[in-house]
Amino acid sequence: MTTQITAAVLTQSGNPRPYANTSPLALKTLTLDDPKPGELLVRIDAAGICHSDLSVVNGDRPRPMPMALGHEAAATVVALGDPTDAQFAVGDQVVLVFLPSCGECVACASGEGYLCPSAAAANGAGELMRGGHRLSDCGEAVHHHLGVSAFATHAVVDRRSAVKVDRDIPAETAALFGCAVLTGVGAVMNTAQVRPGESVLVYGLGGVGLAALLGALAAGAQPVTAVDPSPEKRALALELGAAQAVSPDDAASLPKTDVVIETVGKAAVLAQAYAAARRGGRVVTVGLPNPSEMLSIPALSLVADGKTLMGSYMGSSIPSRDIPRYVALWRAGRLPVERLLTSISPLSDINGLLDKLAAGDAIRQVVKP
Repeated sequence: MTTQITAAVLTQSGNPRPYANTSPLALKTLTLDDPKPGELLVRIDAAGICHSDLSVVNGDRPRPMPMALGHEAAATVVALGDPTDAQFAVGDQVVLVFLPSCGECVACASGEGYLCPSAAAANGAGELMRGGHRLSDCGEAVHHHLGVSAFATHAVVDRRSAVKVDRDIPAETAALFGCAVLTGVGAVMNTAQVRPGESVLVYGLGGVGLAALLGALAAGAQPVTAVDPSPEKRALALELGAAQAVSPDDAASLPKTDVVIETVGKAAVLAQAYAAARRGGRVVTVGLPNPSEMLSIPALSLVADGKTLMGSYMGSSIPSRDIPRYVALWRAGRLPVERLLTSISPLSDINGLLDKLAAGDAIRQVVKP
């Protein structure tokens, strides 16, 4: 059997803005195959719009086309590829994550499933972990975005792309745990391993940056400072507990910091972030710049200043371990991630919402099919 679904499909990247006029994402009726053993059929309840989606649309992250976009979502399990699956049941609410892991390779065995080569290869090919596609348009294969393709009414995902959460969490909040929270909070707690009393500086106050700010506060960092060109985002950072929030023009006057988190995805900003760390400081970057951008830093500083520069993919997270931990912090009031929500809109508004994200006018916009 197959299912007819509606999904937002990108057939060509690099379309000019405004996207509300050029409509790079088209809502199409697609055929969705049944889940194979080890996979789940889910109904998408809420999906967040992230810069990783925008970077595919604008061409910064080349991907095979056509592709059904979306990678951060909360969903309800509709059917099991394996009826004997003891972990999931029909009706479960799950958070979908953009990188499954095979559980068998050296990276997975070392507790670094976020570096799983099999998962990375599947995502790069626009396929699911068990091979191939489950989406098609009049017989033509449609690629999966990061194993999820959440800008849709339904999706088939690998069971390793889903983490079960309690049903009392609003779907629009639960969705944010799959990328913004996993990446931002994980960069602070897993990659940087921020300790109570350390100072933290966050560059960029999008969904990931503000999640990193919340994670730093939850970890006991003091003071936590933020840098962003948007006055509105800086005001929100202050409301959330930042000691100071400044524009990029004023960032050079800030004191050097123990830990710097860079979330912008620009090599020039990463260079600024590196310079902002104290001697012996740690710099963590989670932004995804265009592959053509190159980073230039004083090579001597790595030794003479004892600095550490670390990349953090998916917040160095193990989703099955970390999402429940972050949900527990949310329940305790220490990670108010719902404050990151800018709007909740129908899926049909997706192109105009991309314009707002590209213009820096939104933090986390959520669409509901």
